Parts: sequence; structure tokens; C-alpha cells
Amino acid sequence: MEKLKIGFLQQHNVADMDDNRRRLSAGISRLAGEGAQLIVLQELHNGLYFCQVEDVDNFDQAEPIPGPSTQFYGELARRHGVVIVTSLFEKRAPGLYHNTAVVMESDGTIAGKYRKMHIPDDPAYYEKFYFTPGDLGFHPVRTSVGVLGVLVCWDQWYPEAARLMALQGAEILIYPTAIGYASADSYEEQQRQREAWTTVMRGHAVANGLPVVAVNRVGFEADPSGQTDGISFWGSSFVCGPQGEMLHRASEKEDETGVVEVNLAHGEMVRRWWPFLRDRRIDQYGDVVKRFID
Repeated sequence: MEKLKIGFLQQHNVADMDDNRRRLSAGISRLAGEGAQLIVLQELHNGLYFCQVEDVDNFDQAEPIPGPSTQFYGELARRHGVVIVTSLFEKRAPGLYHNTAVVMESDGTIAGKYRKMHIPDDPAYYEKFYFTPGDLGFHPVRTSVGVLGVLVCWDQWYPEAARLMALQGAEILIYPTAIGYASADSYEEQQRQREAWTTVMRGHAVANGLPVVAVNRVGFEADPSGQTDGISFWGSSFVCGPQGEMLHRASEKEDETGVVEVNLAHGEMVRRWWPFLRDRRIDQYGDVVKRFID
């Protein structure tokens, strides 16, 4: 495909998972009606962001893959003839769980999956308590609409992850995300963080000559423990082109859906103008696999 219409669904989630899925279903239907061929959902879109606390009861939300959610979103993909990037809490085995992106093909089947590799552990983001680091590696998913380099949230800060996807033929980088503001930070600090988040992914676009899609949660979610003031997810989902050019940036505070057309063929021209892959000194990068160089 030379051009691809990408739908994004930025949503404020509530505790009622049925309500979240109902609104996601309606959004997918609306985006498909607007011509979207690929629809990207936010990280852990079925429910609240439960990682604000360490609570063993939250493991009850996990499910196998294939399972109920892949059946639900697979049916939506088949009904509307679209490819959907989902983000699920995977129960692989008793005591073994992953944060897993699953790509549903337009015929309703599973095209592939990616288990989140970089797992954060910060106040209100206690993901290491829940998620085992991914073991599927950095491999793009081949679909009817293109080769998708799907990564998840914290992965978006690491240039190595984006590069490995690009080196294996990814035509677009996709990041389902859940990130927001800490209320204790000043407005200026909050905006520095949001802009850093945007900038680093636009850098991945430039360095690899690929479009980037990042779909983030939006709205406030309380901390069930009361230890923090909760998280105000900053939305700001965006699509940029292979030179980092901003094609669309969503609201910072409101639910939003939209369709953005991306010219995939333009990436080929960008790579001809800026042949970063050609000029890489792969003979000199051995130390990059070390934790630190003393």
C-alpha cells in the first residue's frame, strides 16, 4: 500500500469494562465508516490502569490469548474489514502474565502479537509487579495493510526497539500508551514531560524513515490506595510522518477519534535522501549491548 488510512481511539476509561468495550466498539465502527483501514487502541484499553497499586486481585483481570478479548475484537475486525491493534493483560500461565499487544487481521484472525519488553517501576506505575518482560523479541507483524512495528508505552523511549523493528522491514511504528501527569509536578514540568514523550518518538520516525502512531489514554483515574493523587493521562495521541512532521495531534484532555492518511511511499524517498541505514557503522556498535561502559 502506498497510502494508509489510520484510525486512532483515545478514550477515558472507567471501572465498568463492559462500558469501555461498548464505547470502543462504537468508536471502531465509526472509524471504519470514515475509511480507516488500520485502527489503533490505547494501552490496556479494556479497563482502568490498575498498575497504580500492587494488588494481587488485579490479576483476575488477565485472560488467555486467544481468549474473550481476541474473540471480541476479532469479530469487530472481521465485521468492519479493518486491522485492529489491541493491548491486553495476558495470562500465559498461573503466576505468569504479560502486557501484550495483539494485532487482529481484517478477517478476524490473530495476525501476531508482541509482549512488552521494557517494564517500568515508578510510583503509580508498578508494572513490574504484574508483567513479566516480553520474550518474543522485537519482530514486526505482517498484515494485509502493511508490516507493523508494534511496541508498547515504555518501549517508546528506547531507540534500540524502534531500530530493530525498522531493520526487519517495519513500515510503521505503533505505540499503544498509558502515560500521564503527576499532580505534584508543576505545569511547566508536566509540559516538559509531555513534549519529551512526543519528541523522542518523532526522533524514532526521523532516525528510521518511518511514520509513527502513538495512542494514549486520556482523563483522570484515581489511585485506589489513596497514596497518590491519581493520574491525569495526558492524551495527545499523534501521528507523524517519516521526517517527524506532525500529521495530527489529539486533545490533551478530551476523548477523541480520528482518521489520518499516511503516505507510506514517502518513507522510501526519505530513506533515499537520508540513508541512515546505509551509513550505520555496524562494525563499531558492539558495546551498545553492555549495561554501561566503564
